[in-house]
Amino acid sequence: MTEIGKRVTGLQHIGLPTNDMPATVAFYRSLGFEIAHQANNNGEAVCFLQLAGVCIEAYESGKAAGKAGAIDHIALDVDDIEAAWEAVRAAGYQPRESEIQTLPFWYKGVRFFNIEGPNGETVEFGQIL
Repeated sequence: MTEIGKRVTGLQHIGLPTNDMPATVAFYRSLGFEIAHQANNNGEAVCFLQLAGVCIEAYESGKAAGKAGAIDHIALDVDDIEAAWEAVRAAGYQPRESEIQTLPFWYKGVRFFNIEGPNGETVEFGQIL
């Protein structure tokens, strides 16, 4: 297992941009998802929806493609964000950010950073505090 893989504890969430948060929430709730957390991030509504170990982070960006392939990012849960940062950099990947980022999501916040995958996809590494 790679040093990066040793830090990952599972899938944290799938990032889904939306142009209509009420319709998105209603759709996923109709499938059995429950609202786990809601927030506002720089004027964008954010809603985390959970069902059976799957978490979707819907955020109202007004820029959603509205077609297949529109998922924005895959977030991996890590046990130690600093160790994950070092492992990613040691493996030769350049994070998109110059430092680990923090958002006031969940109860005590979340720390995260992103890299780009081979298909242009964003892979986020995050630790919920």
